[in-house]
Amino acid sequence: MHNDPLLQILILLAASVVVVAGVRKLALPAILGYLVVGMLLGPHALALAVDNETTQLLADFGVVFLVFTLGLGFSLPRLVAMRWEVLGVGGAQVLATTGILATGAIMLFGIAPAVAVVIGGAVAMSSTAIIISQLTEQSENNRTHGRLSVAICLFQDLSFPLFLALVSALAGGGATADAKHIAAAVGIAILALLLVLAAGRWLLRPLFLFIASVRSAELFSLAVLLAVLASAWATHAVGLSLALGAFLAGMMLAETEFRHQVEATISSYREVLLGLFFITVGMLLDIRLLLRDFAVVMAILVGMLALKAAVVTVVAEPATKSWFKSLRTGVVVAQGGEFGFALLTLLLRRELLDPAIVQPLLAATVLSMVLSPFLIRHNRRITRAFLGESGPPQTEAMREARATLAVAEREHVVICGFGRVGQNIARVLEQTGFEYIALDLDPYRIRAGRQAGDPVIYGDAGQINVLRNVGVARASCVVITFAGPEVALRILRSVRELRMDVPVLVRTQDDSKLEELQAAGATEVVPETFEASLMLLSHLLLLLKLPVSRVIRTVNDIRSTRYGMLRQYFRAAGDEILDDSHAFREELHSIILPPHAWAVGKSVAELSGRGSKAAVSAVRRDGIVGREPGPDTIFKVGDVVVVCGTPEAVEHAETLLLMG
Repeated sequence: MHNDPLLQILILLAASVVVVAGVRKLALPAILGYLVVGMLLGPHALALAVDNETTQLLADFGVVFLVFTLGLGFSLPRLVAMRWEVLGVGGAQVLATTGILATGAIMLFGIAPAVAVVIGGAVAMSSTAIIISQLTEQSENNRTHGRLSVAICLFQDLSFPLFLALVSALAGGGATADAKHIAAAVGIAILALLLVLAAGRWLLRPLFLFIASVRSAELFSLAVLLAVLASAWATHAVGLSLALGAFLAGMMLAETEFRHQVEATISSYREVLLGLFFITVGMLLDIRLLLRDFAVVMAILVGMLALKAAVVTVVAEPATKSWFKSLRTGVVVAQGGEFGFALLTLLLRRELLDPAIVQPLLAATVLSMVLSPFLIRHNRRITRAFLGESGPPQTEAMREARATLAVAEREHVVICGFGRVGQNIARVLEQTGFEYIALDLDPYRIRAGRQAGDPVIYGDAGQINVLRNVGVARASCVVITFAGPEVALRILRSVRELRMDVPVLVRTQDDSKLEELQAAGATEVVPETFEASLMLLSHLLLLLKLPVSRVIRTVNDIRSTRYGMLRQYFRAAGDEILDDSHAFREELHSIILPPHAWAVGKSVAELSGRGSKAAVSAVRRDGIVGREPGPDTIFKVGDVVVVCGTPEAVEHAETLLLMG
């Protein structure tokens, strides 16, 4: 075993590169690769690395940045709108699981009641890091079971300090808990939360406005690190978790226009540090203990998973009105968590519980975390198998994709690239009654577009099979909107290989490849930005046999509104604004209305009456998209509301829709 921290980190990184590459080749979650690295190199196997203070600190930072990212996508209005899920479902899960386990420990093993409560609380905890990471990778964090799983994890994180205070009281006073000590710890925790919330709300935005005015990428990165770590330190200093402070900091920054840039800034080192966290979890699994007490550990593991899944299923059913969705939630949060492991370790170190009881429970907890990526990835199949249901022939995503590809059987336009120009073209095509299919490789943009009802699919437009699937053979026209001429040439050659007679319009940044594109078969080559969008549209609408007078009127209408329609687009994850003025900063943003959101039952006019400066561009309900809804349109639970405006106006509109 090596004691040099730098050498240990190098060994872990080298092993991670090899193992994670292998699991990715097998289409398995990267988390599994990190867990395997920890198991193989940890003190219970090859002993090439040790879970010391250095690696544990770096691992904690990984969780901090992950939960900070969750906060960026959550926002205080959304948390308030989900208060019943967090307090109701999350609270019921923790109380019920803790109560059942504590009662069983008292009756079966004669454990002191206060210690039994800590054991129950430890089992009730789930791994926030694993759940959020895997749900995000599967794009399920905004689904019903994903939203409830996150709500349950939030309440578990909030309840962890209470169990921690109970352990401290037990260590000082034996088996009798000091109620005064616990009450004081709870009071300090609440005060710390209020201070972090106040500081985040009134200090973070002015700070980042100043940092942004300096125009220094390095300074912006330093400010992000300061905000994350300072908030984490503040909550940790009063006995709360590091992750809770980071979540609150992310939630405060989510209400500013810097959200996307902040997320892009931390993404690079977040993934590396988070991987180190999963490695440290793998180090905790003692293979020898697992083999020696295999039957006991497996019995505890199965019992833990079954109990937590059953409890969550029962408490979540009133919120979902569906046993299928509530059981999916139960499968996702059934595993143990790092906070539970920490509580059990404290009981063992302070000699409050027999090691013969704690060690198998620790092994089962870690093993459940190792299995959790599989459980979360296949939660739908597991739920269907348990309920004995075949389920609908297709998932919602599959039905949407099928409906999109059905357009390929009819006359339509193929748009290669769904960035700013591609979306501009799509808006006008839709307004003038023409169908289209868009292709893009940006998952963030595709998810946002499909959520709003746009027929966009993931695919490389340069591949002949992809073009064949989207119906180039029946297309009225193909539009290539990618700015890079090399990309446009590759797509153009693939289109011409399939079909020589279809008109192809190409957008480029300049005319450097004009002759080459024309030689490859481009019908028209048009340069850049808003006027480029108008020129493409003019040619496209004429090719589609629209009267010339209507084409001119459409283009003039767009110009008369200062390109208002063309400024409505979904920003990619790392996009930067065109300039610092408000002239070209409008963007589209989709907001899902959860139960108890303020806007449920309210109208578009009432939203405007509350001072919203963002326009409601569309409302998607039950898969049907209503563009430009009237002022008397009433919002309902589950609506996807698409708003358009500057980042400030969009954030304000989201706050109003969720909180009022």
